[in-house]
Amino acid sequence: MPGKVCRAVLAAPEGAIYIVFQQAIGYEAPTWPPVDGQQRTMMHFDFQVGDLDTAVAEAVELGATIAQFQPNDNVRVLIDPAGHPFCLCLET
Repeated sequence: MPGKVCRAVLAAPEGAIYIVFQQAIGYEAPTWPPVDGQQRTMMHFDFQVGDLDTAVAEAVELGATIAQFQPNDNVRVLIDPAGHPFCLCLET
């Protein structure tokens, strides 16, 4: 909406943790892996999963894309629709 800032807040029931998402005017998606002089990651989430292949397939179905650079076999870096990288990490 022009002139309005859109935001969403996630809060733990106990009120100890808040994660706020807010629209950024002039947003520029970060580069993965990081490159000097280009927009760096502004946030990063790691999600522990029991089945990496299934979790990746579900994330892709919901709109994520698989990043070209992958750091290791037990982690998959994906990019959300807004361009933010996040990781699915195999529980060990």
